[in-house]
Amino acid sequence: MLDAIFFPMLSFLLIPAMSSYSTSLNLLFFYMTWATLVLSHPPLKVEMVGTIAVRALFYLLPSTLFYLFDILVPSGAIVLKAQGHDGLPGGKRGKMGKKQAKIVGWAMLNLASAIALQGLIEFALTRVLGVKSALRVSTRLPMPWAIGKDVALGLLVREILHYTLHRYTLHSTTSFVAKCHESWYHSLPAPYPLTAHYDHPLAYLVSRFVPTFLPAALLRFHLISYIIYLSIISVEETFAYSGYKALPTSFFLGGVARRMDLHVLGKGYGNFGAWGILDWVLGTTIGEDGGEEEEEGLQQGLGEVVANAASGSKKAREVKGRTRRRRDS
Repeated sequence: MLDAIFFPMLSFLLIPAMSSYSTSLNLLFFYMTWATLVLSHPPLKVEMVGTIAVRALFYLLPSTLFYLFDILVPSGAIVLKAQGHDGLPGGKRGKMGKKQAKIVGWAMLNLASAIALQGLIEFALTRVLGVKSALRVSTRLPMPWAIGKDVALGLLVREILHYTLHRYTLHSTTSFVAKCHESWYHSLPAPYPLTAHYDHPLAYLVSRFVPTFLPAALLRFHLISYIIYLSIISVEETFAYSGYKALPTSFFLGGVARRMDLHVLGKGYGNFGAWGILDWVLGTTIGEDGGEEEEEGLQQGLGEVVANAASGSKKAREVKGRTRRRRDS
């Protein structure tokens, strides 16, 4: 089944580059392979395997490679990290511990649960309620401009949902989900590979699954459009949460990665949106005006808080020691 999914994808991406084939023949070949795939497998199976393939190829594989690089070569990775030792999974120790294993385990479980929930929703719609599926899986292919329109509109709706839910639900002062989000995700010193999907399961569904799947369901994407849409999101999550200051995609994802760093460093003070559009409009952007100086100031401020806490603890121990000596005398 995986071969059946990858074959039309490869024919769509690679064959047009071969000059020996005409554009019309390429499109005909892609349509034939896609039609064969859809007609020979249940629509739900095609959708689920396609979703898993995109997540594995564009998120899990590169994120895992980045994670292994950070763990196995920390001295080389730290040079690329925007937050230095804090951007490494093992911190200053540079070693994999129980906490790091827990973070990776929950991230994998959350991603798997999101895919399973997508399949459960589709099963409920088609098999239980007897209505149309959330995504269209048909032999009729959408036109290129229709794909572009769907993807652009889907990303815009996702930005609105992500910003709204992130700011008013995950960072609410009274929400139970907000407390879960703060104690889980915001316990991280800085983003690093595979942490894009780490959070409390309930907070994860609110912050990741709903903004990603709901726009596609509302607009009822064709599966081809959804695959492209999900691929863009997967690449964004891979690099934006990698913690690297030097990215091969810096020309369009460098700012997103830096915004995620500052959101975590600022403990959710701003930068709520995925791409920063609504942050810019509503004035919740942090780190844009002051550039690197503002980021350094933020890091320095956080460092001072930690230093003051440590100093206060040291002074408390000294006072306690003097009190004991007086009692002994």
